[in-house]
Amino acid sequence: MAVKVRKRNGSWWVLIDFRGQRKAKKVGTREAAEKVKREIEARLALGEFNVTPQEPLPTLREYAERWVREYAQVHCKASTVAFYKQFHRLYIFPEFGDLRLNAVRRDHVKRFVASICEKGLAKNTIRLAIASLRPLFNAAIEDGIIQANPATRLGRFVQTEKPERRASALTREETEAFLKASLEHRPRFYPLFLTALRAGLRLGELLALTWSDINFGQDEADSNRFITVRRRYYRGIFSIPKGNRSRRVDMSRELRRVLLEARDARMLAAFQKGKDSITDELVFQSEIGGPVDPAKLVNRHFLPTLETAGLRRIRFHDLRHTFGSLLIQAGAHLAYVRDQMGHSSIKITVDTYGHLMAGADIAWIDKLDEKTKSQQSATQAQPKTGECKVKAAKPKKRWRAWRGSNPRPTDSKSAALSN
Repeated sequence: MAVKVRKRNGSWWVLIDFRGQRKAKKVGTREAAEKVKREIEARLALGEFNVTPQEPLPTLREYAERWVREYAQVHCKASTVAFYKQFHRLYIFPEFGDLRLNAVRRDHVKRFVASICEKGLAKNTIRLAIASLRPLFNAAIEDGIIQANPATRLGRFVQTEKPERRASALTREETEAFLKASLEHRPRFYPLFLTALRAGLRLGELLALTWSDINFGQDEADSNRFITVRRRYYRGIFSIPKGNRSRRVDMSRELRRVLLEARDARMLAAFQKGKDSITDELVFQSEIGGPVDPAKLVNRHFLPTLETAGLRRIRFHDLRHTFGSLLIQAGAHLAYVRDQMGHSSIKITVDTYGHLMAGADIAWIDKLDEKTKSQQSATQAQPKTGECKVKAAKPKKRWRAWRGSNPRPTDSKSAALSN
């Protein structure tokens, strides 16, 4: 027998669990709920309270679909909702979809984690699969359906033989070769690639950039030149950037010059069409004036540019890693790099880009090869065989009068003092 008082959604409830039967009663205030609890406990002890059986608990699939519809779509970004739906469909529903919520046990979840680890999935994929399952049980606890979350504290069970993918970046020479190939063979996308490499914006942030987000300053000497990252374009929807906050990214002189030329050309074309302003237009547009398709940009322009430049195949997101690594190698303070990249902490900056600084640290190893400078030996040279070793005479000690801070009185003074 268990009678508990819980607060859910601003209201107080009395939860009754008696002989396998459960019932929930909504009560106005906490004091009233505590009073009802005591009365029910007394009646249950006397066998006078009839707990009517509740409807069967929903299956995990039913509850997950309702949770996504009533909570995730209201409080989460569209990309997050898409993530929940995708991982539920691929991983969660095939394993737990037909089970009642209270039938999912911790050992079942452990076996599920072990099974997807054996498939060799990336560690991050396994982590996200668990992350898509955990909030469902948290919500079920708040609704009074279950008592504990079987998907918590599973980090130590996430083991995989597949090596973890680390951030890759172009060197300064490779960056110049990539930009040169872009300028010669795909000049239309040269400003976009340059912005990715000089400002470190994510692909979705680049595609959502408008001219009103760019402050060019008075001239190149004006340090008040920057880009404000306010939103991103992801899966056909404009939303707030990752981290749910905007950031300011300083703009280099070269990037300012290139974007300024692109703006002037766009303004001229707009005026010829009778438009007065391009402030709210996207900086990087498709041929019909809408957002650039990310897949087409990568497959038709980015990867071919890498091939033309004779560079290895990397992801578009690695242009952002290139920005961060080159900024660190240039000697920028980690706090500045953190702010430019939009990281929540310096630890993320170091963990993500610290290994890319290995080439800059090899100079410390090269110092070990430096020859020792010729110095006079601290040990005196020993006489050659057959030579006589003449012992130098020690100078005689000269006794000096004692000059302490309290000089000893002479005999006459001692006699006077004794009198």
